[in-house]
Amino acid sequence: MVKKEIRVIGIDDSPFDKFKDKKILVVGVVMRGGLFVDGILSAKVDVDGTNATDKIIKMINKCKFKPQLQCIFLNGIAVAGFNVIDIQRLSKKTKIPVVVVIRTNPDIEKIKNTLIKIKQKKKIKLIEKAGKVIQIDNIFVQLTGIDLEQARKILKIVCTRSLIPEPIRLAHLIASGVTVGESKGRA
Repeated sequence: MVKKEIRVIGIDDSPFDKFKDKKILVVGVVMRGGLFVDGILSAKVDVDGTNATDKIIKMINKCKFKPQLQCIFLNGIAVAGFNVIDIQRLSKKTKIPVVVVIRTNPDIEKIKNTLIKIKQKKKIKLIEKAGKVIQIDNIFVQLTGIDLEQARKILKIVCTRSLIPEPIRLAHLIASGVTVGESKGRA
């Protein structure tokens, strides 16, 4: 059984201009279940870089909420364009399960072709390493350190206002509000 006030973190990046911005803001929202915000974390990562995994690991491992965190939710497998997160490494180094949440079933072949085109072929291995994309109700997920049934139970608790986990939704609103001056779009 999963407690209603399970402590989780949702992570999303801020909007950015791929021609101007070199670094962008990544925000983590720590919540108890899908109702109570306990804290906000942030880090800067390189646009289309390779440092997102390390920055997120550091952000989580140094925060005061770390001992209680039971799950990390990511809004997609990449932040800042194609700064692909190694979700297995993230889970291993934080000792916390990771659930990548995706609104629509990704076209993996198209993503791979884009990475080849922009000379980022080595990132394809991280995408493949992340594992199979699985549909849960109306969203898609990739899982590391957690089984499908457990992920389904936690999602039921944290998806309080939309199809995606509330911590991701709030991270998106905060990141865009801080960066652009007003929250825009949807996570």
